[in-house]
Amino acid sequence: MRDLELWGGHECTVNRTGGTFHDQTVRSGHHDRPEDLERFAALGLKALRYPVLWERVAPNRPDRLDWTWTDARLPRIRELGMRPIAGLVHHGSGPKYTSLVDQNFAPLFAGYARAAAERYPWIEDWTPVNEPLTTARFSALYGHWYPHLTDEHMFWAALLNQIDATRLAMAEIRQVNPAARLIQTEDLGRTYSTRAVGHQADFDNARRWMTWDLLCGEVTPGHILWDRLDGMGFGDRLKAIADNPCPPDVIGVNHYLTSDRFLDHRVDDYPPERRGGNQFMAFADVEAVRVALPGPGGLEGALDEAWARYRRPLAVTESHNGCTREEQVRWVREAWESALRLRARGVQVDAVTAWALLGTFDWNSLLTRHVGHYEVGAFDVRVDPPRPTAIAAELGRLGTGAGEAHPATQGPGWWRRDIRMEFRPVFRTMDSPEPRPSVRTPAAPARPLLIAGATGTLGKALARACEWRGIDYLLTGRAQLPLDDDDAIARVLDQCHPWGVINAAGWVRVDDAEAEASACMAANAEGAIRLARACRDRGLPLVGYSSDLVFDGRIDRAYVESDPPCPLNVYGASKARAEAEILELGGRALMIRTAAFFSPFDAYNFAAHVLRTLRAEQELHAAENLVVSPTYVPDLVDATLDLMIDGETGIRHLANRGAVSWAEFARQVAGAVGLDPSRVKGRPAASFAWPAERPAFAALATERGEVMPTLENAIARYASIVTEAEFAGEAEALADGSRPDLFARSSAGVS
Repeated sequence: MRDLELWGGHECTVNRTGGTFHDQTVRSGHHDRPEDLERFAALGLKALRYPVLWERVAPNRPDRLDWTWTDARLPRIRELGMRPIAGLVHHGSGPKYTSLVDQNFAPLFAGYARAAAERYPWIEDWTPVNEPLTTARFSALYGHWYPHLTDEHMFWAALLNQIDATRLAMAEIRQVNPAARLIQTEDLGRTYSTRAVGHQADFDNARRWMTWDLLCGEVTPGHILWDRLDGMGFGDRLKAIADNPCPPDVIGVNHYLTSDRFLDHRVDDYPPERRGGNQFMAFADVEAVRVALPGPGGLEGALDEAWARYRRPLAVTESHNGCTREEQVRWVREAWESALRLRARGVQVDAVTAWALLGTFDWNSLLTRHVGHYEVGAFDVRVDPPRPTAIAAELGRLGTGAGEAHPATQGPGWWRRDIRMEFRPVFRTMDSPEPRPSVRTPAAPARPLLIAGATGTLGKALARACEWRGIDYLLTGRAQLPLDDDDAIARVLDQCHPWGVINAAGWVRVDDAEAEASACMAANAEGAIRLARACRDRGLPLVGYSSDLVFDGRIDRAYVESDPPCPLNVYGASKARAEAEILELGGRALMIRTAAFFSPFDAYNFAAHVLRTLRAEQELHAAENLVVSPTYVPDLVDATLDLMIDGETGIRHLANRGAVSWAEFARQVAGAVGLDPSRVKGRPAASFAWPAERPAFAALATERGEVMPTLENAIARYASIVTEAEFAGEAEALADGSRPDLFARSSAGVS
């Protein structure tokens, strides 16, 4: 076997819901950003799955084709040393003049494939139709996508139309280029179940192979699904396919953490949205990784099964994980290492594809809602130019064989840890042949992340997040890490050998700082600068925190990173000095400006004060003329860790998207938890007689790519958690960390 190759691809779906087409290439900005190709090539990719999509080239009439976009990009891909793998339909139903259940779908598509091959006769690798079975399920069985059918007969018709389209397309392509290869992709997982639902699991596990079985000409009398399809009137079509098959040159396995499923007849153990059924019984359908013991076979099991069934070359053609950054990197690395292990056993896995290089939009709803939910890829497209993430660094390491894995990404992914269990564990049946279990070499002990600030809200939250995310850390207080002592700082850094440092320590009492300016400056500026200097000298990344109070509030818009500080009080001056002098030191420092913390795990923030006051049926008085951007601490710590792992430096603003007065913030919190917002009384800030002057308008925005959820979304998650804890009589458990399940739900990240 030749060396394992790294392939890539951006999420390029063009799907239709109702009368509207949705194009991921447009949504990611790649449509207008050809320079992305240089970014892809720099990762060391040998091949690139790339859209030459029917809906984009010939949207209105089959005889009107516009190749302008692909003409400008496909030759450039070749120039950059990557082989294009041309995709012609990707989860689509074709242009508006056809559909998956149109009897003319296949011949129309074959004509388009011929035109594409004649336009690009040098392309050898083709995926005419991506995931035919999955697309047929979502379009004709579940009704999610056009033509929005929910009929099994039409589902099989849609699948067979795509199989015929693939066969006819490859015949046309090979008339132009006889060396053309079919790289046929399909989502592949395994369905597990309780014994009572075994009949459905058996059916699902037979159906999952149908894309490749049909193309290989294996669906003949005697095939497990022959009688079912023949009974629906498809016997003649099946015979025609079997008589003129089109076996894939490469079996392309697409596998996600949602691909392996578990079916359970005990529906009362699951929430309503997880319940479904068939004509015989109701059952819950959940991700196997969330409930099954032992765990599912995963990607390695899927590849093992595909090899045993077909004995054809394999490639991992999609494998994306929308989660926190270290988990995304772990998922990519596990795919690569799984391929290497299989190759060592004689399984021909030719490549692993880095999928969704530019991230994905709204796949959390299977593209049924278009609300802008974005999952980051190797590049974060929320800023222009796209920002490389730690995934890009890992891909570059895998693609070139050079460099070391980021220390924060060592260890098993969440799908290998106890936190994977979302429901009561179920010991699954073991009647059918099981994929071979993987053997994983334990990783070397990871270098820790050092967190200063053991007693503060932020330090505790960071430690809790690291615990949940599987990142080794060391949380220190003043006794272990005195920031007024250069020698002590050096000693701690040299002894614990961290991979990075987060300084969450400091002075937080804004009004007291007016009378104790030197103490505030020593804690927030001088100590922070000492720690930053020691990190710079050792080449360590550092994260420090600044504040919206570095601004004077005299502009009529939200502040961005390039706006010059102009503090009104001592606390703001201490933060402004710290960020300026730390960045002047050079090194790898990231300074985060944030504001107005709230969290269900801290009893002393403003939102908690609102709840205590209103629950006591008292009025709450809050400033009506001071506008801020409140920051939900779980979102802040997740974004901090992601950006630090990505290697970000400079100034960043991290606050939830929104701008409200303190009084309006209190009303929104009250309303979200079912308390009376009218008990919140707005007053002028001057009436509180605070020693420290505050800026009238200190809302934060960013010019470096928005990574924080909206304030509305954050308040909703906050309210859900505090309400559940209050109802269960476990409010104190929030602060002491004894309800990790609630902590997991506090995050906007996906795991």
